[in-house]
Amino acid sequence: MPSTELLIAFFATTAIFAYIPGPAMLYAAAQTMARGRWSGLTAALGIHLGGYVHVFAAAAGLSVLFHAVPTLYLAVKLVGALYLIWLGISLFRKRADGDAALPAIERKSARRAFFESITVEVLNPKTAIFFMAFLPQFIDASAAFPVWLQFVVLGTIVNLMFSSADIVCVFLAGAVIGRLRRSSRAQRLMQRAGGAVLVGLGVHVALQKS
Repeated sequence: MPSTELLIAFFATTAIFAYIPGPAMLYAAAQTMARGRWSGLTAALGIHLGGYVHVFAAAAGLSVLFHAVPTLYLAVKLVGALYLIWLGISLFRKRADGDAALPAIERKSARRAFFESITVEVLNPKTAIFFMAFLPQFIDASAAFPVWLQFVVLGTIVNLMFSSADIVCVFLAGAVIGRLRRSSRAQRLMQRAGGAVLVGLGVHVALQKS
């Protein structure tokens, strides 16, 4: 494994990146605002699991394709952006749910948030590029462990740390909306706010330069 000094730098840098507000944190917060804390937590779990696709892709070197084939990168980015926009619009069109039906709707929404978040993360080429650009800075080719295993171990640590930031964001968003949950008007406003965040993220991803 890398030296102690390299690992300290790795953990410090990862923590800084993890707790700077980014798309994953905003996505988890948007799901929390629109569907409740449980949906936000399952969305964070989905993002976490989707992140492993990029971890193993980085370990296998597959993410290099995004650098070698810019058209492929653009296509995946646009598909992911359109998916985010579609999710946001669907929240705008959804009717506010009554308190009596809330428990069943929360369970259904949590499952939906889980699978949607996996799709969003897998379709995020920026995550793939991040792992390919960030992790090699802390890989020691002369270490006893093979390079691919170092990628997996360090990538897993990064994914866990980023997910911890997503969970913190979910609880902060949940604390805000918890007091507003009894008001159907407030629920509708928070649902629309969540939809607006998702649409904004989709537009940002679509317009962001490679």
